Amino acid sequence: MGDVVSSHLDENRREMITARTRDVMKEFSDVYEKQYAVALFNSVRFEIEGGGGKQSQLLHREDPLAGRSIFSGSLFQYLEENRKWRNRFVSVPNSYTINLYESKTAHEQNLHPKATINCAGYKALTSMEEYMELINTSLPGIQAKVGSYPFIKCASQFPLILWHPHARHHYFCVMTEKEQKKWHAVLQDCVRHSNNGLSEKCTVQTPAFTDAVRLHRQAKGHYGTWDMMCGKPPQILANLVMETLHPELRNVIGPRLKGKMQQRQRDWMLISDAVYRQVLSQTTGQYKALVEACEAQRVPLDARLRTDMDQIITSKEHVSNKIQALVVPKAEQLLRNNVQPYISSILEALMEPTSRGFSEVREVFFKELVEISKNSLNGGGKEKLGDHMERLSMLAFHPVKMQSCYEKVEQLNLEGLQQRFDVSSPSVFVNRAQILMWEQMDNAVYTFEQLLHQSLEAKGEDNMCKTMERCQDRVLKKYDYDSSSVRKKFFREALLQIIIPYMLKQLSPSCSPELPRFKELIFEDFSRFLLVENMFEEVVLQSVSKDIIMAVKEAAVQRKHNLYRDSMVLNNSDPNLLLLGESPQVDWASKFGADESEGSVDGVKGGSSGRRRRQVVSMIQLDGLPLPYESCLEVPGVELIPEEDGEISEGKEENRGADKKGQVKKEEEKDLGPSEDPKSPDSVDEIRYLIHPVVEVGLPVSTQSQSDMTNKTEPITGTITTKDGVQEDVTHVITLVEDVPRKSPCDKLSPQTILQQLVGSKKQEAEEGHQEEAAIKNAIEEIEIAVQGDDSEQVAAVPAAQSDYESSPTPATATDSGSHGDSCLHSPTNEGLDVTNSLNGEDKIIDPVEVEVFLA
Repeated sequence: MGDVVSSHLDENRREMITARTRDVMKEFSDVYEKQYAVALFNSVRFEIEGGGGKQSQLLHREDPLAGRSIFSGSLFQYLEENRKWRNRFVSVPNSYTINLYESKTAHEQNLHPKATINCAGYKALTSMEEYMELINTSLPGIQAKVGSYPFIKCASQFPLILWHPHARHHYFCVMTEKEQKKWHAVLQDCVRHSNNGLSEKCTVQTPAFTDAVRLHRQAKGHYGTWDMMCGKPPQILANLVMETLHPELRNVIGPRLKGKMQQRQRDWMLISDAVYRQVLSQTTGQYKALVEACEAQRVPLDARLRTDMDQIITSKEHVSNKIQALVVPKAEQLLRNNVQPYISSILEALMEPTSRGFSEVREVFFKELVEISKNSLNGGGKEKLGDHMERLSMLAFHPVKMQSCYEKVEQLNLEGLQQRFDVSSPSVFVNRAQILMWEQMDNAVYTFEQLLHQSLEAKGEDNMCKTMERCQDRVLKKYDYDSSSVRKKFFREALLQIIIPYMLKQLSPSCSPELPRFKELIFEDFSRFLLVENMFEEVVLQSVSKDIIMAVKEAAVQRKHNLYRDSMVLNNSDPNLLLLGESPQVDWASKFGADESEGSVDGVKGGSSGRRRRQVVSMIQLDGLPLPYESCLEVPGVELIPEEDGEISEGKEENRGADKKGQVKKEEEKDLGPSEDPKSPDSVDEIRYLIHPVVEVGLPVSTQSQSDMTNKTEPITGTITTKDGVQEDVTHVITLVEDVPRKSPCDKLSPQTILQQLVGSKKQEAEEGHQEEAAIKNAIEEIEIAVQGDDSEQVAAVPAAQSDYESSPTPATATDSGSHGDSCLHSPTNEGLDVTNSLNGEDKIIDPVEVEVFLA
């Protein structure tokens, strides 16, 4: 792997990449410094003049994920270094990065993860077909065949792939469809939150950065939305560099790659990742230095703005009027002919899936409240209320519960409009709508928490159901109003993002050459805050804003979209609620006595022993199965891999257990379905068991003989013949004395009944064949001998793993050594095994007690 990268990325080529990155960052820095001063002017002006949008009715909390993690569990990862699959413990903290550990023990000991994945710019895929469609575009002239896999063979039919256009791809798989759906929801949430890397609280840096990126791309001829505007600023800048660098390197290096198609694709992915990491390291350091330089000038710029704000505003209005005289006539003609006919269709395409998504958020929130009310009506108590409220508080951060809401918006389709308005894909609008849905859900949950806590403090816990119902109604009304305001704002912004770049692209050829002459109208002292390029865009925006606002107002009248009319204003409708926004977040676990030692919102322990973090999403657990089965099945065709030593295998306990444990195991095997794949040993006992298998045979003993028997282990030399004819050496026999009720002769089953049970089990557990027929005949002969024998000979109840043998033990016999030198003990769990009585070379009667046989 290293040879491929180093051979194609030699020192000269790496220096070229460094020089190209430095050039792009130099161009961007010049634009950013100008936009920083403009953004500072807009921020100070907004602060002085006030104003803003409508006031939110719901409360907002600052740090809801404090002390929590999102998810943790085990899955299989493909390691490109040795091209093998390995079991990994995955932890997703509240930063939404993915940490991969060697084992769960390593995570609990706070060791450094084996790898950390920042999901910004990635796509979470669930099939190789989707992955192949994206891989086919990686190298020009190379098209993979349908159904062929690129340089990996997935170990199961449930893959999970993180794809990035430039960075390294990550391959995972799980063993069930339910695990795949849950992991996919988690990975999508990591991508969603990682893409939302620009903080809206930064009222200067964020607008300065976004405008600088947009203007830089427009100078290169790229108008419209950009899919790779995701992640933190250094990542976006790395994507900006790779936008032009990546195709050039692909055209130069691609033809020089050798080997088969899959090998060339794999090599190019490794080279692309190495280039991306080199570019990202440069953009990270250079952007940090750029921000520090701009922030150092912020104080003097801010002082000058506050001193000359009136003069600056007057000068801006004067120049804007001059630009309007040039631009507005051309803009109105373009708007009338090429934009207005499509506004309603664009808006309809945006509103349908978005409104369904916000309605689904309301429905999911309402169902959770109904569950809590049911608990109150059924007398759940304080602990139950605390547990339910802990779950509710993290509802917005639960990717599985929120998945149905997100899926509604993913149906957004701008087909037919993308080419006309240069929209690369609707993913930009889908991600933004999903983030807004997540924020509204959390605001609704937080508001309900504060209202319920206030009511319980004032009125106590009497009539709790009615109290919760009143709080629920208040919150749902506020959610309806806020979601309407948020959606209308989202529609306006989306329309502007689609229409403005198109209009700028059409107007720039005729208007841009005229703009430099307007710079002479701006005083030199104000030239840092007033840029004619920005004023030109503001004029174009104002020309189309009126039509967009009118279109959204008309849509609000239609009831199907559940939008409030603008005449319905609820400003300061609940002043008492606003005071609760300053209250700290309610700790329901401690207040209502819930057991916080569980360490998880969903009742699953998480985090280290010294520092437990409550987990938002429960570990993956199939219905009716215990946690040891969670994502712990071995990958087919991979050698056995010992995992955490701390986990104790329950295999031997289940084999020895009572009928109830056997029933549970039967149901578990039924849920899992037939599987021929071996499971990874989880402890030293299991590894020892693999080396020295144990055959367990249980026999009853009379009360006269029990007093002389004790638990003991004796070394034995002998052999056992398995059903496939293989001779195995016996090294030890362990005697375990257990009290088994003595059966009376009248309790003995008839030979016909015993035969029916044996034949029935044979039909259920094995295929018909000559070996099975021979075993049945042998059993019939032994049963007849046992029935004719002395009444002191007892019928052994052999424990069985199958449910047919749990209610009625299967009889077997211990024959006299004088008449039969070898006795064949049959059990449903070890059919076909011939156990030799004369292990030490001498004939004797085997004591009818439980015997364990170790196979060498």
